[in-house]
Amino acid sequence: ELKYGLVDFLTKQVNENSNFKANLIIDSKTNKDIKVDFKFDKKNSDLVDAINIVANEGTKSTVVIKYDSDEDVKAYHNGIIKANIGKESVLNVVVVNFLNKKSTNLLSIENTLEDDARINYYIIDFGGKISITNYYSNIKGKNADSRLNTLYIGSDEQLIDLNYIGELYGEKSNVNIEVQGALKGKARKHFKGTIDFKRGCKKAVGNENENCILLSDTAKSLALPMLLCSEEDVEGNHSTSSGKVAEKELFYIMSRGFELKDALKLLVRAKFNKILEEIKDEELRNEILEQIDKRID
Repeated sequence: ELKYGLVDFLTKQVNENSNFKANLIIDSKTNKDIKVDFKFDKKNSDLVDAINIVANEGTKSTVVIKYDSDEDVKAYHNGIIKANIGKESVLNVVVVNFLNKKSTNLLSIENTLEDDARINYYIIDFGGKISITNYYSNIKGKNADSRLNTLYIGSDEQLIDLNYIGELYGEKSNVNIEVQGALKGKARKHFKGTIDFKRGCKKAVGNENENCILLSDTAKSLALPMLLCSEEDVEGNHSTSSGKVAEKELFYIMSRGFELKDALKLLVRAKFNKILEEIKDEELRNEILEQIDKRID
């Protein structure tokens, strides 16, 4: 059972009617890289998937899950990713949404971290007419570290809805949420970020930051960062910002011979670069850069 997730009927759809299930068990201390690649086409336009990841004690692994579609298909995706990160293990998860603008993307993510465990999530959320993600981390272990990094781009009339929750239970545990995005056309983004310091998490630290670049007058960005606390001796910080590209920056780049669209691409790339640099797969990183150019065009 999911603690949060999306609405009940979507969770029930995955639990009872999924057409793809995978249990990824990492039990080797040698670094493991696992790739799961979904390609939607006219014959395969609907995906309801349940992916369970277990990173056993002391392991280190990277899991890449990519959703892509042909341009002429109206794809439907509803999925759940659950991860259990054992003591002293490190799990990197990269989730890439390259669906077209006709499609629907619905995703629930839930993590549980034991003592000294670390999870690094990278969510690249570019696709879907509607893209809704609920992310929850149960940081119950001492010195456990949960990090979520998200990049999003919305254009035309896309709706991007992000609900991120981190609950800290363990002493000296940590959660960090970093979200960078860009909106153009009539795209809309809703961001809700909650860091909840539970009783027992003394000396825990929580940070969240969300920044949105508005590339049009009709794009709309809504953000609600929240800190909840029922423990003493903790540190929590949050910030959010949205606004148009600074005219001085645009003028400087365009004075070097770049057209407006190319200048905007460079500025968006620069904002996204810190997160992109952490994705070690060079081929995937280059593919993401190509998608940034395509979707800003």
